[in-house]
Amino acid sequence: MLVLKNLTVSASNKVILKNLNFEFKKNKVYAIMGPNGSGKSTLAYAISGHPAYRLDKDAKIIFNKNDISALPPDKRAKQGVFLSFQTPLSLSGVTVFQLLRLALSGIKDPLIVKQEIDRLAKKLHIKEELLSRSLNDNASGGEKKKLELIQAVLLDPKFLIFDEIDTGVDIDALKAIAKFLDGFKKERTIVLITHYNRILKYIKPDRVLVMLGGRIVKEGDYRLAEFIEKNGYEKYRS
Repeated sequence: MLVLKNLTVSASNKVILKNLNFEFKKNKVYAIMGPNGSGKSTLAYAISGHPAYRLDKDAKIIFNKNDISALPPDKRAKQGVFLSFQTPLSLSGVTVFQLLRLALSGIKDPLIVKQEIDRLAKKLHIKEELLSRSLNDNASGGEKKKLELIQAVLLDPKFLIFDEIDTGVDIDALKAIAKFLDGFKKERTIVLITHYNRILKYIKPDRVLVMLGGRIVKEGDYRLAEFIEKNGYEKYRS
């Protein structure tokens, strides 16, 4: 699905990621864990094509056998790469329907888009009045993350990165989000970036990666996340 080759990434003339090599496979859920400053979010931005993050000349990001290393964010998104931000943006005067109608213009009939939004809102227990407001206007953390899930489903990406999707989310919303993602992973790759084991109790990752100092220092199954919850990251610090 997506392969990192010699991925060294810099921002503001500082090297953040150091020679990462890893393959994310289809139909799998991955958790990337690590303390603040370990490079987790930088990895997400590098994969999605954020212009502030510069790849080394030998670094490559291969998606579905295509080299997307030099593609801008919109081209990567069209190929199927989706990044959910830690803090979803608000759009004054634009509802989720208006946003998706524009994004899917010429691809999906607006009536079908509206029907899909309503169906997904019920599944995620989103109040109807929230859909008629400006996107993320006065929405709670959980509501914002649920609205992003609706966008993800309708845009139909194949590689999804959720950067700290459990931040600012209450337990009921967290369970609903995890259940939804678990049912959405077929034929896709889902990457969950998190500090903690919280969401992983409700959606078990196939693989857990630990990042420290811009490197992947440990890989394992869900038991690795449980170990980190109990013992922290000290064992993996060099």
